[in-house]
Amino acid sequence: MKYFYTLMMAFLLPYLAIAQQTVSYSVNPPTFNETESITVTFTLNETNFGVATSHALYLWAWSVDSNNTSADSPTNGTWTASNAANKLTHVSSSGSTGTYTFTMNTVKSFYGNRPNPLSKIGFLIKTINGSVQSQDIILNVGKFQFNLTNPVAGSTNVVNSGTVINITGTSSQPANYVVKANGNPVYTSTSASTSLNFPYTATQDANMEVVATGASDGTVVTKTFTVSLATPVQTATIPAYMKQGISYDPADPTKVGLALYAPGKAYVNVIGSFNNWTVSANYLMKRDTTNPNLYWIEITGLTPQQIYTFQYRTADGIKVADPYSPLVLSPYDDPYINQNAMVYPNLPAYPAGQSFEVSVIQTAKPAYPWVVNNFNKPAKENLIVYELLVRDFTTQKTWQSLIDKIPYLKSLKINAVELMPVMEFDGNNSWGYNTGFHYALDKAYGTPEKFKEFIDLCHQNGIAVILDIALNHATGRSPIERMWMVDPDGDGFGDPAADNPYFNQVARHSYSVFNDFNHSKAETKYYVDRVIEHWIKEYKVDGFRWDLTKGFTQNCTAGDDACTNAYQQDRVNILRGYADKQWSYDPTSYIIFEHLGTDSEEGQWANYRVGEGKGVMMWDKHTNAYNQNTMGFAASSNFNRVDFEAHGFSERRAMSYGESHDEERIMYKNINFGASTAGYSTRDLNNALQRQKAYGAVFLTVPGPKMIWQFAELGFDKSIYTCEDGVTVNTESDAIPGDCKLSPKPTAFGLGYDTDAARKSVYDTWAKMLELRLSNEVFNTKTFTVESGNLMPRIFIWNNNATSALKNVVILANFTLTTQNIVPDFPYTGSWVNLMDNTSVPVSSTTAPITIEPGGFRIFGNASALATDETGAVKNAVSLTLTQNPVTNGTANLRYTNAKNGTVAIYDLSGALVKTVKISKDNGDEAISINGLKTGMYLIQLKSDKGVAVTKMMVK
Repeated sequence: MKYFYTLMMAFLLPYLAIAQQTVSYSVNPPTFNETESITVTFTLNETNFGVATSHALYLWAWSVDSNNTSADSPTNGTWTASNAANKLTHVSSSGSTGTYTFTMNTVKSFYGNRPNPLSKIGFLIKTINGSVQSQDIILNVGKFQFNLTNPVAGSTNVVNSGTVINITGTSSQPANYVVKANGNPVYTSTSASTSLNFPYTATQDANMEVVATGASDGTVVTKTFTVSLATPVQTATIPAYMKQGISYDPADPTKVGLALYAPGKAYVNVIGSFNNWTVSANYLMKRDTTNPNLYWIEITGLTPQQIYTFQYRTADGIKVADPYSPLVLSPYDDPYINQNAMVYPNLPAYPAGQSFEVSVIQTAKPAYPWVVNNFNKPAKENLIVYELLVRDFTTQKTWQSLIDKIPYLKSLKINAVELMPVMEFDGNNSWGYNTGFHYALDKAYGTPEKFKEFIDLCHQNGIAVILDIALNHATGRSPIERMWMVDPDGDGFGDPAADNPYFNQVARHSYSVFNDFNHSKAETKYYVDRVIEHWIKEYKVDGFRWDLTKGFTQNCTAGDDACTNAYQQDRVNILRGYADKQWSYDPTSYIIFEHLGTDSEEGQWANYRVGEGKGVMMWDKHTNAYNQNTMGFAASSNFNRVDFEAHGFSERRAMSYGESHDEERIMYKNINFGASTAGYSTRDLNNALQRQKAYGAVFLTVPGPKMIWQFAELGFDKSIYTCEDGVTVNTESDAIPGDCKLSPKPTAFGLGYDTDAARKSVYDTWAKMLELRLSNEVFNTKTFTVESGNLMPRIFIWNNNATSALKNVVILANFTLTTQNIVPDFPYTGSWVNLMDNTSVPVSSTTAPITIEPGGFRIFGNASALATDETGAVKNAVSLTLTQNPVTNGTANLRYTNAKNGTVAIYDLSGALVKTVKISKDNGDEAISINGLKTGMYLIQLKSDKGVAVTKMMVK
């Protein structure tokens, strides 16, 4: 029932990285009436809960009454802020083991004096903010208890006619027993006993009841289960166009193929809007000839483009959506999605009378008219990634609002956007890591078409799109978890069962959240493969940031940090295999691992196939070191490992960052915790913003891929622990319950930061740095050195192979609190240039000090940088125009620049390629034939060594 609560409230709660720990418990007295007092004693690993010092653990409790209606304990508080009334009493600790108790003075009053008698109570223990919890614990209420030991209470048992089922059970006191099939007694005991043993012969589908009546007080306890006679299942070869999931027949828009991998399920029916959600023989799935665990069916007679919904119903009564559904409807989330043009217009209605998620099918759905079909991705070595959370980036929180901000991103000169997870997550307000359906786009931000439009427009503007994806785990809503689960309270949710082909019952690493995938299983590998293929092919995404790759091992245990953090060969092999799969779908696809592990293990991926231009990019965290500099503290300020060679990588595969979604904001710490001296303070806003510029100078310019967290370029200074009111700051250590880390944050646009002159100056400065970085060959090099650790870092970059005159760059910064004379150690004397303002700097001595103010920086080059036009764009960028448009004579006259090795591709508005032409020169005018093109609008794409340009062409 805890999970039921979580689901119903999920739209209000952000994603919680819930780690589950198993605890031991005992109840005194073991059986009890609702009017009695009970004490529950827990034994647990305090280190795993993170309470070895605070001993702060809380009860989260719920009850079920005689009408099978559930309700939470009124003293629970909220999931992220437990009520002090539910705090456990710490008894003792020995090593990492702690003992705690909780007493309910009377069970009924603790659970709110519900009007109907209680039949069950449930509870778990958790940290105050819900980051770690125990398993669910369910207790029956009543002195007299009967336990059905076989079959499992609430189970569906699929058997052949004539099968004998041994019905067994035990009672806490002598009892009389009656077994009923469809309401008719088939067995009545003749004497009171504490045990039941009755061999029942199954001859029909039956709802079974086992009624135990206490001999002393007449208390009645009833347990139920279902017997279902096995339905003959036809075996046939699955059609060639079908695979697991939803498959559309390209030759028949009135038909769809459905296929479900369901080992251990005797049969599977399809129920949906096309058969009035009824179980019938006509919708019984067939078994595949070569794979009997694969069930399939073709649904015919559909109306093209009409929307239908469906579920699978397995023989044991479990109903699930298709795990490979691109779109699912949810009874928990959809009512709270703003169904209008700003979010999700014409959202299909959830089918009335159903439960759990349903899948959507629509044959002959029009294809999205992609403008850019083959995006020329920025090189890994020069990737500048902008990480953002759609929920917190704009006030509207939609794809359309993100589309409207593409000019803002482009002007910053970044060349890639990394989106925090957008796959179907539980609730509508989330960081996105609580994924239930990895194949489906979450609806909270808008439609698939709008998401594709965002990607397409990013590509038209030279910006790659990378998705953060959480394939280490899935929530309890996942169909592949729910089909094989242990459901103690019959609410349709539970933990993975022993026969689950995808998930571990107990996590095999120490950073587990939700349900832990077993990546050694062929089923899991197939699932991950299909998910990766889908997002690359359907949405043309340019790569993935793989979340929590430490969890991809099977060698460790839930509480063993040392093992999880150490080199694991199975993890190396599994993730290499996934990398190979991803590159098989797109050889240039970006792969980024959030591992934060040992160099020896990370090097196995960073150097993997790097000779082919591949290699995995590894998240490279430098938050503390950069922030120590900006705050003015020399201790731990060395960020030399921003150099990929410090990791032992053979290429620039360390994706360095000073901030990500997970860290406290640099500017917040500058203003609240920075150093001060007489006449100068890093806590002064203007000084802190200036130091943010200097941070950019010694971060963004370093060769290799870089990542920026949203609004760092505007000096965003709201704490990561800012609560939803935008003012209150509440951390894990605060006395007030509830950690606001995951709460929605105010957007910088809503705060007016983008129009504030001082903050916009940081944006403009960073944009200038990135323009220098991406427009000049000197920065595209493996030859550079980083010196830091004394608050006066120096960076030396050189590229002797650069074709331009700019071959050397020296970067200096002063993060102390006073003016400093810094020795630049120029590689040679002569005329140097301040690349930020293009002023000349004569150098007669390479060691003559450069005076730099506190929080200041200098970027020197041995020659001027490449020139830009009045908009700030590099003058040698690719351009394409038509000298006459519309085109009327069968010839298109093109004018272009920087078209070396270029190709012109012409597409119609459906995205179909209709013509390609090889460009004959680098710059100039050229006429190409368009004979045969019908009247209408077309898109012309020029792709060369220097980039991509797109324009429209009207043919008359």
